[in-house]
Amino acid sequence: MTHQSCREDGALRILVADSRPDVRSALKLLVEQDAGMVVSSEARRGGDVLDQVKATCPDVIILDCDLPGLQAGDLLRAVRTVCPRVWVVAICARSEARQAALSAGADAFVSKAEPPQSLLSTIRQGTGWRASGGSGNGTGR
Repeated sequence: MTHQSCREDGALRILVADSRPDVRSALKLLVEQDAGMVVSSEARRGGDVLDQVKATCPDVIILDCDLPGLQAGDLLRAVRTVCPRVWVVAICARSEARQAALSAGADAFVSKAEPPQSLLSTIRQGTGWRASGGSGNGTGR
């Protein structure tokens, strides 16, 4: 199966993957404050991510580096087999995890210590998305 844009309604579809429900809720609130972005699914374990990618066809994955059951390199290779154009932002409380996340195949890294708008800016820049409803092909790949 190849990835096709699932933005029939014009929204950039985002999968939020974090083990903590409070963090997933905060990320969902943050993302959905931005016009044209919607959380299409959530995952709380590494094993759930691939299932959700297959089910929801996201444009972006916000992926916690410390997600239980996550072997980032293996997971991202599998995700890209299903959805080659998905754009992955790794997030982590440990800023020193940046290089490991990028080496594993994440497209970008945002520390959880950075202001919340940094995540949205990273998504917009990496995907070519604009809050006014998108632009270009929607994904940076």
